[in-house]
Amino acid sequence: MKLMKTEDAAGQILCHDITQIIKGVTKDAVFRKGHVIREEDIPVLLSVGKDHIYIWENNENMLHENEAAQILYDICKNDHMRPTEVKEGKIELVAECGGVLKIDREKLNRINSLGEMMIASRHGDFPVKAGDKIAGTRIIPLVIEKEKMERAKEAGGDAPVFTILPFQKKKVGIVTTGNEVFHGRIQDTFTPVIAEKLSEYDAEIIGHEVSDDNHERITACIQKLIGQGADMVICTGGMSVDPDDKTPLAIRNSGAEVVTYGAPVLPGAMFLLAYYEGNIPVMGLPGCVMYAKRTIFDLVLPRVMAGEILEKKDLDILGEGGLCLSCPVCTFPNCGFGK
Repeated sequence: MKLMKTEDAAGQILCHDITQIIKGVTKDAVFRKGHVIREEDIPVLLSVGKDHIYIWENNENMLHENEAAQILYDICKNDHMRPTEVKEGKIELVAECGGVLKIDREKLNRINSLGEMMIASRHGDFPVKAGDKIAGTRIIPLVIEKEKMERAKEAGGDAPVFTILPFQKKKVGIVTTGNEVFHGRIQDTFTPVIAEKLSEYDAEIIGHEVSDDNHERITACIQKLIGQGADMVICTGGMSVDPDDKTPLAIRNSGAEVVTYGAPVLPGAMFLLAYYEGNIPVMGLPGCVMYAKRTIFDLVLPRVMAGEILEKKDLDILGEGGLCLSCPVCTFPNCGFGK
């Protein structure tokens, strides 16, 4: 770049976007990189505080911010996402479908630690919708050494930083447990909550079984629903450590392999996750899911609906951020719960 007085810059080529900020009205580029400065542009440049201007001088060892942002985007991009137009040296990634955002956090941190460049994103392991902004990329200076961007490529490796796991269509079976519901002493208020949460996804409830606290009957209900083609089974109630709460035992006896019984999340500590034949999730939901606005179920359900096979370690790390503050006005997922 070459710095020169703006009054003398007519005919020169801008090497960066010139931003105009009018409070409450606009913040946008009034001139773009590559614009050939005209005499009539000079008063406008002066009005945005540009008494001096940088004009472009080719240097084979340096890259302009727009070119560097494109390299960062290429390191990040994957299927089901698209770029925005480069603007003021920044490219953003936008989701093209609904799904769960996965982030290679080690790789992201490695690139950001190189200096003079940045990738900022939303939290991973959370759902995104089509049109949602995923991340933004840019370098900090106006130009950067080509060698440094080569190091960024090396840090990025062969796999992209971001992945979107699209939501899948699931056939869901629900098992409601409890003597009080089975014998008609109280109304089942748990199943409608589950149905409402499932309605946010492409899920079809193909069966609903009601059982008393007999663990053998609960096991039979689970196996019946799987036999009918359920891709997921959700059991409600009977999840505490009380002697007469038999749902965890019933899930084990169904042939499902338990990943975890218990999670470092409140509400939701008594949550159980198991897999039947390795890929059919069977979940035991504690009573808090029925009455609390947000619980462990809200953290797990999107990932299960995207086909992710969760391991114990995926739930073990939820302790930090695992405490829902039960705010008077719930803003989840735009809060710290689960992050």
